[in-house]
Amino acid sequence: MEKFNIFCKTLDNLRQIKDYIGPFDAVTEAGLIGLFSICFEQAWKAMKDILERYGYDHMETNSPKMVVKLAHQAGIIKDVDGWLHALEARNKVPQAYDRKVAESIISMTKKEFLRIFSDLEREIEKNWI
Repeated sequence: MEKFNIFCKTLDNLRQIKDYIGPFDAVTEAGLIGLFSICFEQAWKAMKDILERYGYDHMETNSPKMVVKLAHQAGIIKDVDGWLHALEARNKVPQAYDRKVAESIISMTKKEFLRIFSDLEREIEKNWI
């Protein structure tokens, strides 16, 4: 469960985002967005690893979107819309030089994405390890 352990470590780092209150300087903003992006990457890779362990390796698991949808079908995640929203935000990370995009990613991480990441952590620990 190496990929899951890495995801948990990145989630622990991301949880620190709650300690930061804007407005942010450019370096802090980039760091917070980077933590979100890394956590999302590790989350979908952990889901992919679990899906493959449980026999879903014959299905399409090469993209985050496919993994999210398959993880929902398998019962690993409940809030597929939240995960697709997180994927959309992750895809906007390269445009985070735009302050509105950056602020939106940080805000949504605090309001929604931390919850879905934490839900994933609990679900895997409870039912998939």
